[in-house]
Amino acid sequence: MVAQSHPGRKFVPAQFDVADWAQIEPLCTQLLEASIASPAELEAWLGRASELSSVVDEYGSRRYIDKSCHTDDTKIEQAFMHFVENIEPKLKPFYFELQKKYLASPHRSGLSDKRYAILTRKWQADVDVFRPENIPLETQITKLVTEYDKICGAMLVEFKGKQYTMQQLARFNEETDRTVREESFQVAAARRMQDKDKIETIFEQLLPLRQTIAANAGCDNYRTFMWKSLKRFDYTPDDCHKFADAIEKSIVPLVRELDRQRKSDMGLEKLRPWDLAVDPKNRPPLRPFAEADVDGLVTRTRQIFERMSPTLATDFETLRSNKNLDLESRKGKQPGGYQCCLEECGQPFIFMNAAGLQRDVETLLHEGGHAFHFLAAAANEPLTFLRSAPMEFCEVASMSMEALGSDHYDLIYDDPALAARAKRTYFEGVIRFFPWMATIDQFQHWIYTHPGHSAQERTSAWLATLERFSSIVDWTGYEQVRAASWQRQLHLFHVPFYYVEYGIAQIGALQLWMKAKEDTQRAIANYRSALKLGGTRPLPELFSAAGLRFDFSIQTIEPLIRAVGEELASLPA
Repeated sequence: MVAQSHPGRKFVPAQFDVADWAQIEPLCTQLLEASIASPAELEAWLGRASELSSVVDEYGSRRYIDKSCHTDDTKIEQAFMHFVENIEPKLKPFYFELQKKYLASPHRSGLSDKRYAILTRKWQADVDVFRPENIPLETQITKLVTEYDKICGAMLVEFKGKQYTMQQLARFNEETDRTVREESFQVAAARRMQDKDKIETIFEQLLPLRQTIAANAGCDNYRTFMWKSLKRFDYTPDDCHKFADAIEKSIVPLVRELDRQRKSDMGLEKLRPWDLAVDPKNRPPLRPFAEADVDGLVTRTRQIFERMSPTLATDFETLRSNKNLDLESRKGKQPGGYQCCLEECGQPFIFMNAAGLQRDVETLLHEGGHAFHFLAAAANEPLTFLRSAPMEFCEVASMSMEALGSDHYDLIYDDPALAARAKRTYFEGVIRFFPWMATIDQFQHWIYTHPGHSAQERTSAWLATLERFSSIVDWTGYEQVRAASWQRQLHLFHVPFYYVEYGIAQIGALQLWMKAKEDTQRAIANYRSALKLGGTRPLPELFSAAGLRFDFSIQTIEPLIRAVGEELASLPA
């Protein structure tokens, strides 16, 4: 990352050490003790609070990025943990008091801009669930989640004389030699099972902490707490159950049909876990770029954005020029991928583990969408508190780039047949994602509405949920691996209940994809207009600004899935 100067600061000193609480506390005190005599003064006060928040937030984000990129560096971990243990816990009560000061201000009614109504609703929700006694519990949770990351980041395997990360080993899932696929699956499964009990223990420690947090906040269970904490104003747990029912009814049968066709194409009696990523026609795996050629991936992805919209390409180029990309998979790097917002400088950072797979192309398009969202919001909204849209719409920003980008895979693959294969792979992945999303979401509903459950009861609930949404894959001999497969989903550890957003957003992204088939430029223009709104509008209005319906009932889902089915039918198998 490029070192940052701070020319825009008006409240926070240019030379300011966020790692030193003695420098932060006086600024917090100034804000709390400030006299506010008019709506204009309240707006100015919010600006100062936003500036301090952005400085501290960016510092914490940079420590998290460093930790993600170097899980084996003790000094980096210490810097991150210092922030988590000694800065964040002290800031939270101040932020709570700042929110209360704003909410209690008689001048709030004089703020005419309707975006302040959104801020009021968000901050009221925060105040409703904040409890000082939860701060040390949240710190304990962060420590446990960091330990989970370290365990996952340290997972290395020896395979055919070479050492691989788990992400790198995934390449062998696409090999045409079935024996190689099975052997790589066995190696990966054995390695994960080595740490199964450690990860189970971490989760066992997380649950009572989360339940206590909910009880302290006066909530009957952690789900209720998270609904308030995540500010889910526009849908309920019952809506999520109905969403899952719709997926079970309209999408699971399509996945099972796809797998029956796969089994037939491959001439297999039984479809096994290592048969799902390989090309069913036994063609060589899709290799969009050499594993070491991450620069090539970036260049071609930029070309996709250029074809969609020159503005998108310009935005994407800022990540490369600012060195805000860390994309290759390597030892000591946290698994997964994310886009991180650097609030003060207004720049995004993309982290992922590229291994030369088609999925890497989709991931970079996805995280690029998040980056576009942040750049648009940061350029148009001065208050950091109002830049972040609800996550259900943030994921529309990212998933839409995957969907629209699939029409331009000819820029990734020189051979049109390979581009068509990649597009088919993408849309099959969209279909297959919904049942997995529902599995994770419904499993979380069970976990947090059954406090005090045993590990065995949790495993039984996981298997029952899997069975409801799973296909025809035969796991014989790997029952224990399947029973522990939830441990791979980092959201269960990092961000409980944050997964249904992906499903809701995919419904939005598919709507945008259909509109782009009719008028691409208009669809992109609506998309960008909605991104600029940041978090200044309610969720349904953000969808509407992008020309989409905020609805995930079966009435909306079925025509979208039908359109995806027609797209698949138009592509060569």
